[in-house]
Amino acid sequence: MKQNLKTILFLLVVPFLLSACTEIELGSHLYKTWGSDIPQPVETAASKSSGTFKVGKPYTIAGRTYYPKETYNYTESGIASWYGPGFHGKKTASGETYSQYEMTAAHRTLQMPSLVRVTNLSNGKSVVVRVNDRGPFAKGRIIDVSERAAGLLNMKGAGTAKVSLELLADESRALAQVARSGKSTKGVEVAYNATGHLPNGYSQVLHGPVISDIPMTETDIAQTAQAESVAGHVKDGHFYPNPVVKQQPVVASNIYIQAGAFGVESNAQNLAVRMASIAPSKVEPVTFNGRTLYKVRLGPLDSVRSADSVLSKVLASGQSDAIIVVQ
Repeated sequence: MKQNLKTILFLLVVPFLLSACTEIELGSHLYKTWGSDIPQPVETAASKSSGTFKVGKPYTIAGRTYYPKETYNYTESGIASWYGPGFHGKKTASGETYSQYEMTAAHRTLQMPSLVRVTNLSNGKSVVVRVNDRGPFAKGRIIDVSERAAGLLNMKGAGTAKVSLELLADESRALAQVARSGKSTKGVEVAYNATGHLPNGYSQVLHGPVISDIPMTETDIAQTAQAESVAGHVKDGHFYPNPVVKQQPVVASNIYIQAGAFGVESNAQNLAVRMASIAPSKVEPVTFNGRTLYKVRLGPLDSVRSADSVLSKVLASGQSDAIIVVQ
């Protein structure tokens, strides 16, 4: 009964929050607070310091089912959000404790841990984060970064940003092997941002070193960073290297709502006509797995706020698979 009440309250409150004049990902934050629908790891004495590799089973949030999987080939563009002080010190889906000062992120399906480069398409600023949590769960967001990462990407004030995501394949494979061995990977992401490479030993993991010889603890990571003369600061007894923000070229990008994709062009055209009353719409043919699909897109839209508004209208029209895309 308690869970049903939470679900009802969420469904009533979130549409209002998302339609109000804010671009901060409140819907996702509520789910992180109430997210008992997401399978949580069992708390053990070792879970706070030892490594855990986790993919997880399919799970359903607000009627939508997500299918986590292990992959080392992943790129995507879309809208990022961030979460911070309200979750500092709380447990993440991987079993780690969330720190707003670290370079971590929540993703709906990627394996934990994995390293992802996040680039703000509006200013070209780029950092690497380590996925250790699940989310965001509101429509229109593809990743939820920590407060520290949001600050470095210059997206804290707006609450959101147009971003591109790229999984770092070799580095993520190394982290997966280390985590599977029970060694902690916590803190690797801040050292990686500061030095441009994984801490000593990680780069050779895939070529057969003795895993027990690789420094894995937070102390080892801090010593590695400090030994390489990396600037940083101490917070709550932990050393945090100052991440080096990589400056990428700024690439022009636009925000669209994808209302649907069809194998039959006439079906796509019919939907485009219906959607025209909401926003300018068009049909784009694309080749996917050797076949042509016809995508119905609305836009371009001039801001995330505008995209959220249009998305809510498209969803209300019955297009439950509609999403925000950045192109």
